[in-house]
Amino acid sequence: MPNHLWAALFARHEGSDAPFLHLPDGTTWTHGAYVARAARLAAVLTGKGVAPGDRVAVQVAKSPDALVLYAACVRAGIVFLPLNTGYTPSELDYFVSDADAALLVCDPETLDALRPVAEGADAGIATLDALVAEAEGAEVAPVTERRADDLAAILYTSGTTGRSKGAMLTHANLASNAEALSDAWRFTAEDTLIHALPIFHTHGLFVATNVTLMAGGALILQPKFDPEAILAAMPRATVLMGVPTFYTRLLDQPDLTRDATRGMRLFVSGSAPLLAETHRQFESRTGHRILERYGMTETNMNASNPYEGERRPGTVGPALPGVEIRVADAEGRPVSAGEVGTVEVRGPNVFCGYWRMPDKTAEEMRPDGFFITGDLGTLSEDGYLAIVGRAKDLVISGGYNIYPKEIEMLLDEIPGILESAVIGVPHPDMGEGLVGVLVPEPGATIDSDAVMRALDGRIARFKQPRQLETVEELPRNTMGKVQKDVLRGRFENAFKTD
Repeated sequence: MPNHLWAALFARHEGSDAPFLHLPDGTTWTHGAYVARAARLAAVLTGKGVAPGDRVAVQVAKSPDALVLYAACVRAGIVFLPLNTGYTPSELDYFVSDADAALLVCDPETLDALRPVAEGADAGIATLDALVAEAEGAEVAPVTERRADDLAAILYTSGTTGRSKGAMLTHANLASNAEALSDAWRFTAEDTLIHALPIFHTHGLFVATNVTLMAGGALILQPKFDPEAILAAMPRATVLMGVPTFYTRLLDQPDLTRDATRGMRLFVSGSAPLLAETHRQFESRTGHRILERYGMTETNMNASNPYEGERRPGTVGPALPGVEIRVADAEGRPVSAGEVGTVEVRGPNVFCGYWRMPDKTAEEMRPDGFFITGDLGTLSEDGYLAIVGRAKDLVISGGYNIYPKEIEMLLDEIPGILESAVIGVPHPDMGEGLVGVLVPEPGATIDSDAVMRALDGRIARFKQPRQLETVEELPRNTMGKVQKDVLRGRFENAFKTD
């Protein structure tokens, strides 16, 4: 029995001289060198007593060897647990303990601070640098047999309520999604992807990296997003994957032109909604239409605007091949085209459950295998999905269900407003009252009365914000998602009367 994910992504590259990692120092690693390095590091991990099925928790800075560690865990049948580099030791304590990790891998500068975390979880601890140094003289580890339904990774959700949940992703989940995306986006060995995303998240690790491995292409590995570095890399690249912030900041660069992007074939955006205005501006400046897609921690990628065909701003496209999407009511019954409901997903990409939370898994899985995403959306007659918000962001004011996305789209069209977020906070009469949080365009001043006049006649009175607030920028997490829980906390007393 082979190792399912290793066979899909890595085995084919053994001994290959094709370039894989172009590094900031100007050096290049081949696919063959990368796979061989992973095979030696796998031997080090197993030599430390980490067994197949054990969890290795990883909080390290982005580097080529961080990607090697991922491959080494796959080869050894170890469950990879990447953790946000921004997490504090007290936050890590929960993840490492909850996952019952056998080993915590960190950077040298955090070793002392994280040692108590490892000890408290009865886990070993090592720096990535030390593991890599030990691997220099190690033998090549054999490939550990792993079935398609064996665990490959656990990713903890970034949920804003309750405990973070560990989404269990199998070898088949990751391999099937890499294959579907590689085909859908026409990836080949000739592609070079600019990789400026973090690798503790599904976007940078299981989309950008896995798709490139599946196709045999190359990555220009950048430690973080730097618009000038992105532009400098474009003459050597064909693809960029990013979050909406990437594209808004690139648009601030005068050097972003059709000439600068002439060798690029694809720009992909995800992890947060892309403003329609960003779509329009980017196409005007470069001639490229950004391809927006939709995924989440528990499901990898679910839908994508087509590579060939209409890429509709405000939508995330149809379901990927092999994936089923329905928009349903509270009982799981599909609603009519264009009607708002909860997005549910079924397919080989969907996780196998939450780590040690069987009740939570059962709560969010339908008997027919559909996963209840918690996202609200609409499906068009021809299958294009539009996300209108999270169920937890639904505002119920005076008995009316109000979807903030509908209002935000109108606010964003008003001259002088760069972007907006609409939230519901406690209201003495209505239960919840709407607050519109507005970010002005550079140099602009927002006139609240003018904004309200602009909404008149375009949206029902009960959907109009009862209060407008202006901020310099919206709070976002590392993947660019607006943190509405932060805004709700900031403006929770907006309608308080005493």
